Amino acid sequence: MGLDTIAEGVDRFEAYLTGLRSVIGHAGRTAPLHDYCLGLLATDGRKSVEPMAATTAPAKVSVQHQKMLHFVTNSPWSDEAVLTKAREMVLPEIERHGPIKVWIIDDTGFPKQGEHSVGVAHQYCGQLGKRANCQVAVTLSIANHHASLPIAYRLYLPKEWAEDAQRRKKARVPEEIEFKTKPQIALDQLRAACAAGVPRGVVLDDSSYGSNSALRAAMSELGLPYVVGIIPTIKASGQAGEADERQGVGAAAAEKCLAHDHMARRHEQRFALALCPRPGTHGADQARRRAAGRNAANRVARGRGRARQVLVVNRR
Repeated sequence: MGLDTIAEGVDRFEAYLTGLRSVIGHAGRTAPLHDYCLGLLATDGRKSVEPMAATTAPAKVSVQHQKMLHFVTNSPWSDEAVLTKAREMVLPEIERHGPIKVWIIDDTGFPKQGEHSVGVAHQYCGQLGKRANCQVAVTLSIANHHASLPIAYRLYLPKEWAEDAQRRKKARVPEEIEFKTKPQIALDQLRAACAAGVPRGVVLDDSSYGSNSALRAAMSELGLPYVVGIIPTIKASGQAGEADERQGVGAAAAEKCLAHDHMARRHEQRFALALCPRPGTHGADQARRRAAGRNAANRVARGRGRARQVLVVNRR
């Protein structure tokens, strides 16, 4: 790497931080912000405060550790404002390579050993591929064929945490934070993105979200086409717009289904079912499954056919 390349990288890094400083609040947070971002880029292994302090201030690790810890845990800056500013700066660069094609709903698990981190519980952890002690964050990202960008990020607070006043107080969980399911958090993020005028794309999510009828109905109401995974027990009605769970469909769920069906007919929308083959032992089978999902998303993104809703069923 030449000196010119290094200098260009430094200039881009400083320009990016200048934008973030405009929404970080008090001027005293400028230096900790710089060191924290530098630590994220330069520290090998775990990106926790202690090794990042050793990387950014090796001669004053203890003092640096306290400064960075205060910045992360006590400084009242808005994560939403920072994410919005990051989107404003990064999105034009992504769109230079083509329009936004997809919005991606997902969650990320962070394995934990203890029980004091906010939201930690025994739940499914994507990193491990099984239920484990972890935190989970729900995210919304936008992407084209060149790059992706997370634009919303919220820690999931399990019900046992949300209803435990003593635990909330000890962890300093804000009073306004109430229990919401992961699909409800995802829907809040979708609505906020629509309200902010984020360039639209086809919404992609797996069966953890796609099987939720209320989320699917809300996406249609927002005018968002989608390609989602659903569990094999979902029952799809024949023509326009809804699929619902076979088991436990009560009056409330039936009303949602009916409302969605009426809405779909009003907009003359149809949904399509893409049945993925059972997972095989050969790489070719898995490649075909991935290709089926990509092709479905591409068809919807390009406006081909009448379907604006694609339900991808992974057969067991």
